[in-house]
Amino acid sequence: MRRMEKLNPKESAKLFIQKQFPNCDGALLAGSVVRGQATETSDLDIVIFDKNVKSSYRESIFDFGWNIEVFVHNLISYKHFFESDYERARPSMPRMVSEGVVLKDNGIIDFIKHEARELLQKGPAKWTQETINIKRYFITDVLDDFIGCSNRAEEIFIANALVELVSEFVLRTNCKWVGTSKWVIRSLRQYDEKFAELLVEVFDIFYKTGDKSKIIQLVDNILKPHGGRLFDGFSLGRE
Repeated sequence: MRRMEKLNPKESAKLFIQKQFPNCDGALLAGSVVRGQATETSDLDIVIFDKNVKSSYRESIFDFGWNIEVFVHNLISYKHFFESDYERARPSMPRMVSEGVVLKDNGIIDFIKHEARELLQKGPAKWTQETINIKRYFITDVLDDFIGCSNRAEEIFIANALVELVSEFVLRTNCKWVGTSKWVIRSLRQYDEKFAELLVEVFDIFYKTGDKSKIIQLVDNILKPHGGRLFDGFSLGRE
């Protein structure tokens, strides 16, 4: 079975629904196969809505030649995931629903898609000045470690931490959604293609040559409109 040739993703997803969730109220195919970004290792992301399911769950299954990730919800539980994704500014569930191709619909999908699109258009909550200052402080702390470090192995891991903090800072201070893994660079490109490529370029130079100067300059330029680096006078938790 595992050696069988893959069927068309949408056809495979429909067969999977018929086999595993024949009584569901709605189903969507989402992910890279829908966006046209599929690779050899891509799986099928399928969102199920079933009013008879007691609580949400996620399951990984191999079937019809595909690795399949199933996200199962009842007609209320998905709202909690929408809210959670909004709070953490990572709209995984709303994005899947918004972009998803309909596999089955008993008249519920349009409303749920509308909710998802409204949330995505709204964007995440604006950071407070207190949050910005906290983030400035931690970026400053990691940047100082990066500047002072002379151990190549440690430098690499500090750089990894720094690029994540900086990416989050740029996106959130501009009220944009963030992401993890490949969705970090995708989110940056959606915000500003030129900036995203510049960020990749300066870190690539460091990884290849060890030159830190361009990273330091870029981070300082990012922090400057918000007051620059922050250490002296920062306080957290003091009453």
